[in-house]
Amino acid sequence: MQARLINENEREYFNNFVASVPKGHVLQSYEWGEIKAKTGWKPLRMIVEENGQPIAAISILKRTIPGLKKAIFYAPRGPVVDINNQKVFDFLMAEVKKLAQKHKAIFLKIDPDIPSENKAFKELLFSRGFRSAEKGEGFEGIQPKYVFRLDITPDEETLLANMHSKTRYNIRLAERKGVTIKTDCTKEDLKVFYDILLETCERDKFLVRSYSYFEDMWDFLVERGYGKLFLAQYEGKYIAGTLALNFGEKAWYLYGASSNNYRNVMPNYLIQWTMIKWAKEIGCTLYDFRGVPGDLSEDNPLYGLYKFKKGFNGVYTEFVGEYDLIYSPFYYWLWHTAEPIYQKGIRKFIALKKKIKK
Repeated sequence: MQARLINENEREYFNNFVASVPKGHVLQSYEWGEIKAKTGWKPLRMIVEENGQPIAAISILKRTIPGLKKAIFYAPRGPVVDINNQKVFDFLMAEVKKLAQKHKAIFLKIDPDIPSENKAFKELLFSRGFRSAEKGEGFEGIQPKYVFRLDITPDEETLLANMHSKTRYNIRLAERKGVTIKTDCTKEDLKVFYDILLETCERDKFLVRSYSYFEDMWDFLVERGYGKLFLAQYEGKYIAGTLALNFGEKAWYLYGASSNNYRNVMPNYLIQWTMIKWAKEIGCTLYDFRGVPGDLSEDNPLYGLYKFKKGFNGVYTEFVGEYDLIYSPFYYWLWHTAEPIYQKGIRKFIALKKKIKK
């Protein structure tokens, strides 16, 4: 076995491997690293080969800590490796450690696409020095810890039949009311979607990334066939929109937005069903609705989101969560002491900017 960092000319080689394995994920794609490079991260993409063939990979995002001359490593939904092959896993982690020493990284954070019931994998992580890094905020992590996932290999008639009757009813209600879904969106439509997203975030009190971030997602993912924008129309107006990503045989509902008006014509149900059919058409077998809350009590403000996604009959899935492999204990402690203060300052700064704009 040998490990090496790939170059830009090997983009397709890297992506083809990541997309082909069961635990491959769009957040481990070459393109996701390009997007995050626009926000202050430096992507490092490593591949492990044996007899000239790829057998493992990891896309690491590196961020330098201001003032410390140290860095942190984060591999979103990584590593991409056969989790039952401990030999390859150990080799990959040893190579990442060498890279961490070179880049003065104090720890590696991972949040792999592995269900929490996989006790053997958790034991492997603990035995190799990883420690749980759960924070229990929002959707319980940087990436959602709880999701709904739908097997979309059955035919459309079966998928509809398996849905909750109210979900099926609302899909048909939207069609009867005259809601249509635009599936041939161009980059010009992205601004329409973003305006609806701003309206959604204002209503539901969520923070939203800048428009330039969505432009980057369009340029690096949608334009290269790894995503699609959908817009719901009613009486000549755009009233809802979604952005989905696809990679290999998986599709993800990444962002959704809905206007404060015309919610009674149920555009969100029809747009989800349209996305599921699109995912089937392009050869996907799994549709991921992404984040839902871990707290399923009915007084949770996010309970409505849980009920909406549950209606499509996906499987409620809990992942193993975030784990850190610590290379420098002192600086790791320092980071965890300072980072909450830093994040609090950022949130205050964003809130102040919004207040000034008003």
